[in-house]
Amino acid sequence: MESSQRKSILCPNCRKLISMDEPRCPYCGISNPGSRWKNNLWTRGFQNPDQLLKGIIYANIGIYIISLLINPGFAALSLNPFAFLSPTNDSLLLLGATGTIPIDRLNRWWTLISANYLHGGILHILFNMIALKQITPFVISEYGVYRMFILYTLGGVTGFWISYLAGVTFTIGASAAVCGLIGAALYYGKSRGGNYGQAIYRQIGGWVIIIFLFGFFFPGINNWGHGGGILGGIVFGSLLGYQDKKPENQYHKIFSGVCMILTTMIVGWAVSTGIYYRFFG
Repeated sequence: MESSQRKSILCPNCRKLISMDEPRCPYCGISNPGSRWKNNLWTRGFQNPDQLLKGIIYANIGIYIISLLINPGFAALSLNPFAFLSPTNDSLLLLGATGTIPIDRLNRWWTLISANYLHGGILHILFNMIALKQITPFVISEYGVYRMFILYTLGGVTGFWISYLAGVTFTIGASAAVCGLIGAALYYGKSRGGNYGQAIYRQIGGWVIIIFLFGFFFPGINNWGHGGGILGGIVFGSLLGYQDKKPENQYHKIFSGVCMILTTMIVGWAVSTGIYYRFFG
């Protein structure tokens, strides 16, 4: 009995229980699922999708707190709910805000990633994290956890890149990345079809209308970033595929790992250099 348990593993691709000695997973078809390379920490990625979602939320909250502490300003104490607990523009610039000013004047193309983890106030981060928590479980269930993080990263980059092309001078927020997930969900509903797909398409389509109406009536909302994120989610959702058409594979895991490394390096660089220039530069 103990020998059988030692030889049973979870397939590193589909997470089904199989024998370590299987030459090919009987469920997803991956070759040599028991090999040490395919079962190391790097290729396994995140075992618990909830932990990835929490990690993204905690990263946003942590960097938001740093942005408040790095250069406190009077706007942080404003009675205006949209300005209450708002970091200064100097803090946001130091920590990786994007737009034509950071990119054209400072050549900071890496801010297309770092800006996704910055926020301009307590309501800004609250709304974005609520939306992220609502849409992420659905995208994970239909695309998988690895493709979800790819869509989140590339959706944010695409949204901010399009807003840069549109001439937006200074912008931040996770909403472009969240809109990337929304765009992928919109594509899924339209592509899948049937009663379920149509229901998803109508529901997500309603979200898209609300997002643009909200951005139309409230000043300071980056509609270009939102629209670009949705467009990026649709495009990359179609290129990556979803579970019903194409199960996640090693290429998705490697691509998501690259996104994770780039994000960690860029955000870590932005925070460390921002703190250095603020207090020691």
